Amino acid sequence: MTPTSIQLPSPAKLNLFLHIIGRRDDGYHQLQTLFQFIDLCDLLTFRLTKEDRIDLTTPVTGVANDDNLIVQAAKKLLPYRAKQATQGVKISIQKQLPMGGGIGGGSSNAATTLLALNQLWQCHLTLEQLADIGVSLGADVPIFIFGKSAFAEGVGEQLTEIHPPESYYLLLKPNCEVKTEQIFMDKGLTRDTPAIKISHVLKLDGHNDCLDVVRRHSPEVNDAYIWLKNQADAKLTGTGSCLFAEFSSRDKAASIRENVPKPWLAWVCQGHNVSPTHKVLDQWMKDFWGIAKR
Repeated sequence: MTPTSIQLPSPAKLNLFLHIIGRRDDGYHQLQTLFQFIDLCDLLTFRLTKEDRIDLTTPVTGVANDDNLIVQAAKKLLPYRAKQATQGVKISIQKQLPMGGGIGGGSSNAATTLLALNQLWQCHLTLEQLADIGVSLGADVPIFIFGKSAFAEGVGEQLTEIHPPESYYLLLKPNCEVKTEQIFMDKGLTRDTPAIKISHVLKLDGHNDCLDVVRRHSPEVNDAYIWLKNQADAKLTGTGSCLFAEFSSRDKAASIRENVPKPWLAWVCQGHNVSPTHKVLDQWMKDFWGIAKR
C-alpha cells in the first residue's frame, strides 16, 4: 500500500541580510545572504487521482494556472514518476503568504510541491536532485528544498547550513507589491558590496543592498520603513515590500503590532532553523513508512 495524499505547510523566509557583491556576464546577480524560515505558512494539500493530469483546484487570483509555480513544479517531476505511479494529482492551497512581499511564497510553494510529489509519485530523487530541478523555477527554490537556515552564495543556490538565533519578528506588509525585476534592473542598485567569509555571518548586524532602491520605487514601503524604524531596527527582506524587525520576545513584537497603521498587514512570527515543511514531512514519512525515507 502506498500513500495517496499529503498536506504540508509552505513557509515564508526572511533574508536576515542581503549583499549584492557582483553581476555575472549573463545578467544574474551574485549575492550573499542569510536565509531563515518563519512560521507564517501557506497550506498545500496533494491528492492522487486516477486521471493523469495536474489539477490546481484553488487558482491564485491574477495568476493563470499554467503560470503558477505549483503547476510548473509538478510538471517538472512527471518524467521521474515510478512506472506504477502514473496517477495525476489534485492540489489545493490555503493562501496566507502575500505576493510581491519578498518572503518567497511562490518559491516555497514550488519547493513544497517537489517535496510532496517526490513522495507520492515515488520519484526517489535526493534533495540535491530536487534542488537542481527547483533552481530552474526560481533562485529561492533550493533553500526551501534544503530546509535548513543557510548562508547562501552564487545566485542563492550555494547553501551552507548555519544556525542564527530563532528570534521573534514583526513582519510588516505595506499595501503594495514590488517586482524583483524592477529592483535588479535599477542602475542605482549597489553591486559591489565586499564579500564576507562564513565565519563572519553571525557577527554582522547585516543590511539589505536593495533597501534604498525599493524605498525609491515604492513610496508606501518608504512610509512603512520610516514608521517601523521609529519602533525598532527595521529591515527589508529580499526585494519585495515586506519589512521586519527582530525582538527577544513574542509579547514585545505583539505590542508593536497593535499600533501598525491600516491598511498595512502585520504578523508576529518566530524564526525556525528547520523548515516547517520538513518537520511535517519527516513525521509523515515516519508515520507512514516507519522510517524517514527522504
